[in-house]
Amino acid sequence: MNESPHRAQRVLLLQRLLISGLIAAHGWARWLHDAVAPFGAWLDGLGWPFGLAIAWGITAVEILGTPLLAAGFLTFYWCLLYAGIYLMGIILVHAPVGWFVVGLGRNGMEYSVLLIVCLLGLAYQHAPRKSH
Repeated sequence: MNESPHRAQRVLLLQRLLISGLIAAHGWARWLHDAVAPFGAWLDGLGWPFGLAIAWGITAVEILGTPLLAAGFLTFYWCLLYAGIYLMGIILVHAPVGWFVVGLGRNGMEYSVLLIVCLLGLAYQHAPRKSH
């Protein structure tokens, strides 16, 4: 099949913009609904040191990093960072309650897995090339 490279570029752009928007929504919602402190307290309750600082850091990265990701600036690194954040979300929150987000379960990991796979796909496409 002889696909246009422009078509693939448009699909990757759309994917990058959509993922940026979804991730930004996490940070903005947490900030606008005063949920950063409860997130930090929850992390403290799990025994994490500096829970509030971690919660603010994740929120800031979700809000401030997503325009850079959307613009294609350091895409590889942003994608790996976000994939790591959402992997921790799976481990701490979603995996213990199962697979499904709705329907046969509640708050499961299916959405996070999809997001991580999309992030890793974008990271792969934007991986630094070794110069010879």
